[in-house]
This record gives sequence, C-alpha cells and structure tokens, in this order.
Amino acid sequence: MKMDMLSIRPVLAVLVSLMAAILIVVFRKYKNIREFLTISASIIKFIIISSMLPYILAGNTLYYELFQILPGISVAFRVDALGILFGILASFLWILTSIYSIGYMRSLNEHSQTRYYAFFALALSSAIGVAFSATLLTLFIFYETLTLSTYPLVVHKETPKARSAGRRYLIYTLSGSVVLLFAIILSYSIAGTLDFVNGGFLPKDTSITNLQILFVMFIIGFGVKSAFMPLHSWLPSAMIAPTPVSALLHAVAVVKSGIFGVIRVIYFVFGSELLLDMGLGTVLAYFVSFTIIVASLFALVQDNLKRRLAYSTISQLSYIALGVALLNHNGLVGGVLHFVYHALMKITLFFCAGAIYVVTRKENISELNGIGRKMPITMSMFFIAVLGMCGFPPTCGFISKWYLLLGTVNAEQLPLAIVLLISTLLNVAYFFPIVFRAFFKGSKTRFKFKEAPLFMLVPLILTGFLSLILGIFPDMVFQLAERIEGG
Repeated sequence: MKMDMLSIRPVLAVLVSLMAAILIVVFRKYKNIREFLTISASIIKFIIISSMLPYILAGNTLYYELFQILPGISVAFRVDALGILFGILASFLWILTSIYSIGYMRSLNEHSQTRYYAFFALALSSAIGVAFSATLLTLFIFYETLTLSTYPLVVHKETPKARSAGRRYLIYTLSGSVVLLFAIILSYSIAGTLDFVNGGFLPKDTSITNLQILFVMFIIGFGVKSAFMPLHSWLPSAMIAPTPVSALLHAVAVVKSGIFGVIRVIYFVFGSELLLDMGLGTVLAYFVSFTIIVASLFALVQDNLKRRLAYSTISQLSYIALGVALLNHNGLVGGVLHFVYHALMKITLFFCAGAIYVVTRKENISELNGIGRKMPITMSMFFIAVLGMCGFPPTCGFISKWYLLLGTVNAEQLPLAIVLLISTLLNVAYFFPIVFRAFFKGSKTRFKFKEAPLFMLVPLILTGFLSLILGIFPDMVFQLAERIEGG
C-alpha cells in the first residue's frame, strides 16, 4: 500500500552538511581534519539519502513537517521519486567533488580554503533542502540559501573580475527571486495552499489570465538559475570561480535547482492537464528551443574552455525544460534522465578542464594542441563525456536524447524534433574540435606524460565511466524517472 511515511531522514540529510560547515570553521587551523570532515559529511549524507531509496521504489513517500506558519503554509520535507533522484545525484557528486577539491586546492595552493569548504557544505545542504521540499515556501527558503551560500564561491579569487561576476550573479538571481516570491504569494491567494501535489494544486476554475501571469512569473523566477536566454549572462561570468565550483554550479547546485523548480511547477503546482488545456507547455517548449540553438551558437565561438562548457550547459538545461514542457510521458522521462545524465557528463568535462589547468595552466582551447598525448587518461574521459553530450551510443546521453525525441513525436511537434537534431549537430561542431586538437593536432611543445594528482584523476575517471555505464545499464535511473508522473 502506497503512503506518506513520517521520517526524520530528510531533515538529517539537510543537517549533515550544515553541521559539517560549522565544524570546518571550528577546525580551520587543521587542514587534514577540515578535509576529513568534508569527505566524511558527504559520505554520511549519501548513506542517509540512499537509505530512503527502497521506500521510494516501493511507491511510498517520506514526509516530515518542521512547523506550520499559517493554514496551507508550512516548512516541511517530502521525499518522492523526483526528490530522491536529485538528492542521490547531489550527495554522490559531492563526495567526488570534495575529493577532487582537495587535489585542486592543494595543487594550486589556493587561499581561504576553510571558507571554500564551509560554503561548499552550506551549498550542498541548501541543494538537498531544495530536493526534499514539500512546499513552495520550503523550496524558496532553500533556493535563496543556495544563492547566498554559492556567492562566496563565485568570488573566491577576490579579483576585480571575480567581484564583478559575483555582483552580476547576485543581481540576476535575487531579481529572479523577487519575481518568484510574488508568484508564491499569488499561488497562495488562488489556492490557499503551497503544498506540492501530483497533478498540481491550482484550481482548474481559476481565471486563465491569472494562471498565465502566474506561469510566466514562475518561469522567470526559476528561469534565471536555469539560465534561460535572455536571463543567462550571469553563468558564463561565474566561470571565473575555481573549477570545482564551476562543476558544482553546473552539475548539482544552482542551475540544477533552477530546472528542478521548473519541473516542480509544471507537474506539482499547475499539473499537466491544466497546462495542456491552456497550451502553455507548447509555449514554454518553443521558448526554450531558442535557448537550445542560440546558446550552442555562442558556444561555437568561445575559446576559453570553461566558457564553452558554460554555454553548453545553458543549451543542455533547456533540453530538460523542453522535455517536461511536452507534457507527455516520454518527454518527461527524457527530461528527467537528462537532468541526471547531464550532471555526470558535465561534471566530467569540468573536472577535465580543471585537471588541464592544474597541470599546464592553460585555459583556452587554442592552446590545447596535443594535450591528449600529455594527459591521455584525462582526455579519454573528456572524449567519453563529449560522446554523451552529443548523444552517441552507448553513452547515457543517447538514452535521454532518444526519449526527448520520442516526446516530440508523441506531441506531434516536428519543429521541436528538428531543434533537437540541429542542436546535436551543433554539439558535435563545438565539442569535437577540442578532441581533435587534443589527439590529432600537432604542437610546437614536446609533451611528457603527466596527469593531474590522483585526488583529481580518480573522480573524473569515475564520472567518465559512469556516463558510459549508465548508458548500458540505465534501469535504476529509468525506474525513478518513470515514477515521477504518477507519484
């Protein structure tokens, strides 16, 4: 029998990294203890979240209410299939990013490492809070905490360029938050509740004009962190941050929280039936298609490797939005699969970019001729991730793109299918030249074999191979993705 089960575990999953942040500051003078706390907390968080998986696979949800503010307004946690997917993804990748960060920060002898690890932990606490939010208010609280906790990571280098990027980041994301807050207030005034419900909680007899305005406000509010164009320019600027931060922003934290919010709004605030009746899903699908194509064109002309990856993320996040906006089963499955698979592939690419920088101090693609002969392991993992991003089998990216394509067919939207196909060609156009330079283009410099430290190399190997393994054995992720529509 399916049921909501009372459980403190979602709260514990949030608190683990919050306590870790405090302890990291307490033991700031002891770098080994600080790093041990970081890794230990990430492992404990992953274990707690994984322990909830059997209940979700059995069709249940886990629930815990902290307190109620007004009738229909509470701060509460609820773990369902969508939330557990995000939670497992974020906690697992935090383990690998923590290990990677040790190699990166030590190799470059970075300053303010205590601040870095403490805010990293706070960011993960916030991301898990977003994943397990049972209400719009709870999601909003953790969504904003995530913004504030990642700001010190964006400005970590403390250069004028970093501070400028940080200001832009705050201006964009906090402006979106103001719009989001008004959307939440309007939602409560219409429905008298903010609790997420499968199929949506907004009454179907609500004024169409009010629903249209509300939908636009939600898309703007969550669209900033999802980097929908023209709300995207903060993301390329934020690439001034250390590479592990860039990996965090793109794989599991800020942008993923934004697109997670979009999924919640479509399926748990409005509901697919209501959006189909109003035709708003189709409008959103065509809106994000613009981002898919234009961001790919921007990526083509970027010489800085991290900026090219950033524009790729802007495009790929809109794949997820496109999938869920199709409002059919295959589109939703494709979008949710890409939510997970993009994280693995993109974090691999950023890990590789960081490894290249640590070993060679090179950041531009034009400087990478022959790097594959110097760093064959790193660039081989880069190539696997590239294959996935372009949708080639047997990588996981092929599966998610296949379901997205099926979703456009089910929706009888040939133009959107063409967008996906053109985007795939553009993926090849901006990724494959990097691989060609690395392995096949000559260099005036004679390279000697040298890979990044093991603390960096092992995580990128694991995420690279996972991108391949989940393409061959996708069952676990697929099972959870299939459960989201029906709860």
